[in-house]
Amino acid sequence: MNCLTTVPGLAEVTPERLAALVSGAAAVTATADLSELLTATAEIARESTGAKYAALGVLGEHGTLIEFVHVGIARELAEAIGPLPTGRGVLGTLIHEAKTIRLDRLQDHPDSTGFPPHHPPMSTFLGVPVRSGDALFGNLYLTEKEGGFTQDDEHLVEALAAIAGSAVSNLRLQQKLRRLAVVEDRERIARDLHDAIIQDIFSVGLVLQGLASRMDNERDRHDIEEAVTRLDSAISELRRFIFDLKPPVWHDRDLGTEITRLTQQLAEPYGVRAVFDISTDLGQIPSDVIDVASQIVREATSNALRHSGSPTVEIGAESRAGFLILTIADRGRGFDPAAVKTGLGLSSLRSRAEKAGGDTTVQSRPGRGTTVRVLLPV
Repeated sequence: MNCLTTVPGLAEVTPERLAALVSGAAAVTATADLSELLTATAEIARESTGAKYAALGVLGEHGTLIEFVHVGIARELAEAIGPLPTGRGVLGTLIHEAKTIRLDRLQDHPDSTGFPPHHPPMSTFLGVPVRSGDALFGNLYLTEKEGGFTQDDEHLVEALAAIAGSAVSNLRLQQKLRRLAVVEDRERIARDLHDAIIQDIFSVGLVLQGLASRMDNERDRHDIEEAVTRLDSAISELRRFIFDLKPPVWHDRDLGTEITRLTQQLAEPYGVRAVFDISTDLGQIPSDVIDVASQIVREATSNALRHSGSPTVEIGAESRAGFLILTIADRGRGFDPAAVKTGLGLSSLRSRAEKAGGDTTVQSRPGRGTTVRVLLPV
């Protein structure tokens, strides 16, 4: 609906003034910045009525003025006057009643409270509500027109207020749509990073681990394992980047699903069966803890697959007393933990857990298998 047709009495306005209003309305609706829109509205209202001063006050949630754009008063004088109005006196009445007020002498209104020092004299007054959709956005104020404001002035300013309100509503909708577009774009980028790039890097890491397990040369095997470690770091950095994007899909990561998929991919090349005991009530596990847990499970499972000779690897996860408890156990050849200070990936496991504020215990006996138990605070 055309905003001009919603203002009673506008048909009585002269064609010249109506043409000026249409020209001003075009300027207002073409403005893409809210502050510029408010200033343009106040300036057009002042010019179209012949008022000396004009202002547009924006209302906050509690019905007080949170922004006050004015034209006609020099900057030096405005600074001498001091703080901008907050919505008392006649301005407050206009806020509460939300209907047009036209006065020949502002001081005669029962709610008039006067002016602060250095404020220029103001007598004639016209105040009109500005609505954004169904909500009251603010008020348009005009003062000091020689001879006083007329009914035509009132109709013109009401029309301009309706146009400005529609422009504000449209501008806010555009801003909202732009924000939604940004959010959707961020979600798309995060999804692509996770579903494509991270999975590709992860697959390369699995291939390298499989190659390392079949190599006899200790140095080459060590170099490949170092490359896998660097890939781990790259994955972690990408996941931190994705988490910073904060797409809803990333907040819904499921540790059980990730561990299951991870260990199945690890075990398949070795022909070893992965057995899972993962609690369905893990609760909300932070993404950074999921990252650490996945890396620990991968290292411990890889160790078991490469060194234990066990036909099965058992992987468990449960949440208890503020801790995530991870268990990786095999039924293989085992070893004497007291005789092994480094190697077998144990130092890396302990280091990862300690950096996350956790703790690692390893239980093993020759011929009796190995159990790695890690506690991570959540």
